[in-house]
This record gives sequence, C-alpha cells and structure tokens, in this order.
Amino acid sequence: MHCPSCHAEDTSVIDSRVIEEGAAIRRRRQCSTCDFRFSTREEIEILSLTIVKVNGSEEPYDRDKLIRGLTTAMQKRPVAAERFRRTVHAIEQDIQSKAKRDRIQSRDIGEIVIKHLRRLDKVAYIRFASVYRSFADPEEFVDELERLSHKTKKRAKKK
Repeated sequence: MHCPSCHAEDTSVIDSRVIEEGAAIRRRRQCSTCDFRFSTREEIEILSLTIVKVNGSEEPYDRDKLIRGLTTAMQKRPVAAERFRRTVHAIEQDIQSKAKRDRIQSRDIGEIVIKHLRRLDKVAYIRFASVYRSFADPEEFVDELERLSHKTKKRAKKK
C-alpha cells in the first residue's frame, strides 16, 4: 500500500477493526517514511465469476453493472449510502453462495436482487421488478403491487 502523502511503498498496519457485521475490515496504516497515518478498507470481492445469460451467452461478473442497476431502481429514494453499500455486499454474498463452479445464471442474480430490494425499499423493488420481469401491460404491474401490498399486510399482522 503506497502512502497517499509521500507515495512511499512501505506502510504498516497499526490497527485493524471488523466493520459492517464482519463483511469488511478497516485498517489504520502508517507510512514508515513520513509517519503519515491513513485508513483503508477491505471487503470481499467476487472474482472470476461467469454469468450465464438467458440466451446462453456468457460474460464475466461486473460489480459496476449491479450497482448501476440498483442505483437506477433507487433513484430519488431515501436510502442511506451505508445501507445501500450493505445491500450490495449482501447481494454479492448471495451470488457467491448460489454460484456453482464459478458460474451463475443471470435470472438467479435477478431473483437475488429482487429479494433484497423488496426488503430495502418497496418502490425500488417495483421499479426493478417491472424491468426485470418485463411487465407487458399495466395489469401485470398492478398484480405485482397487490402481491407486495398483501405480503406487507401479512407481515404487519404477525408483529
């Protein structure tokens, strides 16, 4: 890790703390040359995972694509950046768990995203589901809203 102040290559870790419920580590570092202190963050990264598309084509997993899709669904929604980041991490953990031999179907990723968005924000969930499930007409949209409303009411009764 290069020092952000003097760009020396020799830095040492002086403290490490688990953050985000064990999903990441925050490291406090110090430069051996200029004694500048700074923090870094480590989190799990999905490597070499192949996405199998509906048409059979394949492409490498792209975290930025996931974030773009979520950001579009979450546009103008009141969700804190930290909660958004935790959701991305949870989705990636589920993707990693569901993958078999470093391969996963794109439809499985879509279902994982929908599951997490349903919990995170109902409007973002509906936005994403309408595109992901390719609602053909307004009735399909209304049906999904009614299913969501019904599930929300059932959960409220249980509490």
